[in-house]
Amino acid sequence: MSVVGVGVDLVVVSRFTATMERTPGLARRLFNVDEREGAPSSVAARFAAKEAIAKALGAPGNLAWTDARVLNTAAGQPYFEVTGSVAARAKALGVDRFHLSISHDGDFVTAMVVAEGEHPAHPDVPTPYPDEQQLR
Repeated sequence: MSVVGVGVDLVVVSRFTATMERTPGLARRLFNVDEREGAPSSVAARFAAKEAIAKALGAPGNLAWTDARVLNTAAGQPYFEVTGSVAARAKALGVDRFHLSISHDGDFVTAMVVAEGEHPAHPDVPTPYPDEQQLR
């Protein structure tokens, strides 16, 4: 196993909430029905997690937001359920595991994602880090 990609995102809860309120239909494009529930900081944290997973996968523009569903274990630990475009991109990069951490502080939420696996699964698919030798 190796790290295939890392993604981090920071969201200002009040700004995110204002954007959601003035943009009808945005919640439907970003979240599955159950992800829209909860406190504004929780919804903003899910968005940060989705941004972070996209970055960990190299931020291709063809990922559907609802294909990365943010869930929680019974103990409250966040994790992803990936389907569709996100699952396809992960498979192409050889990613078979995501580690997700979310943190809240006042009006800020942050999410960090580590994508782990054997990469690349297909040599013709570029990794998020084209010149990986420089990272070692």
